[in-house]
Amino acid sequence: MSSMEEVEHEEQNLEQRVRKKGKHDKDKPWDDDPNLDRWKIEKFDPEWNPTGMLEVSSFATLFPKYREKYLQDCWPRVKSALKEYGVSGELDLVEGSMTVSTTRKTRDPYIIVKARDLIKLLSRSVPAPQAIRILEDEMQCDIIKIGGLVHNKDRFAKRRQRLIGPNSSTLKALEILTNCYILVQGGTVAAMGPYKGLKQLRKIVEDCLRNIMHPVYHIKILMVRNELAKDPALATESWDRFLPKFKKRTVKEDPKSKKKEPKIKKEEPKSKKKKPYSAFPPEPQPSKVDLQLLSGEYHLSEQKKAEKKQREKQEQQTKKSMDNKLKRDASHVPPEEPVMNNNNSNQSEGGKEDLTELTKSLKSKTEELKKRKKTQEKVNAEDYIAGDKPSKKKSKVTRD
Repeated sequence: MSSMEEVEHEEQNLEQRVRKKGKHDKDKPWDDDPNLDRWKIEKFDPEWNPTGMLEVSSFATLFPKYREKYLQDCWPRVKSALKEYGVSGELDLVEGSMTVSTTRKTRDPYIIVKARDLIKLLSRSVPAPQAIRILEDEMQCDIIKIGGLVHNKDRFAKRRQRLIGPNSSTLKALEILTNCYILVQGGTVAAMGPYKGLKQLRKIVEDCLRNIMHPVYHIKILMVRNELAKDPALATESWDRFLPKFKKRTVKEDPKSKKKEPKIKKEEPKSKKKKPYSAFPPEPQPSKVDLQLLSGEYHLSEQKKAEKKQREKQEQQTKKSMDNKLKRDASHVPPEEPVMNNNNSNQSEGGKEDLTELTKSLKSKTEELKKRKKTQEKVNAEDYIAGDKPSKKKSKVTRD
């Protein structure tokens, strides 16, 4: 009974501890207002902060050497853009750094963070006209580091190219769907746009570099989401049933179409024969000195040893040179001529006779041609050799 009373006493204490709503915990009239957009970013009005900043805030960042020339050319434009918001900027070419700081004319307390993002984007090769847009209230930026996601350099280059796509087609599609500006440079991806688009883009980039999902599949999902967002009836429903689901599949080849590969028999390990048991240990192997003692080389002088070594070397060289010579001579040996049949021999003899007759006729014709030239008779040599007689044209006589 005592235990039951203790439990009831503890429950009563817990009920007493529950904090009741005070005057600040009352429901506000704008909590349930359907026309109120809580995500809307209102433009800053300088009247909200007429006195300015109490302390000077500054940020600095380094930039690579290849950006020095470009930053030197575009810095006047950047400085004038910062001056509109009451922020001063300095470019130090000796240290290779950019610095932004607040002044007495600064009214917006968050503009210094925007100016910090501006110099970050400029150092990451974003063009100055595009980077200056970060000073607007609706624009945000995100620099995604991708250098440490993949350790293999070749794999990293392939996956980064997968994000860009052929002729930057994948990158352009992502820019349209996320309403963000994207620049892939070295080991980072610089992006500018609204918060929603930046969040989507970070997931796409990380999934691509970690080989979780191809950017093309993300593009398909984003296209479906944009179409579903246009329908107000689906605003309160889950979109999972409409979104495509992609899974990694390993392609399995058809066993029927697969060619039968010859089975290679694995060599079975040779079974070790058991040696007969002997109580005595095996005889030790002769050492190098023992072998030299047996051959008598051990007692030779250093000079004779060197001569013997040189002789063996020469013998090996002569043997190798003889082998090479035999190989070279083998390539010059003429192949055996095939034995000709009697029919082929008769045909060859007949061909020789025809050739002699042809040469005799040509000689006779050339002699006749020379004789006719002497008699100044016009003869076509080609027609004559071919066998055609020269045609004598009769002159037509017209009679009145």
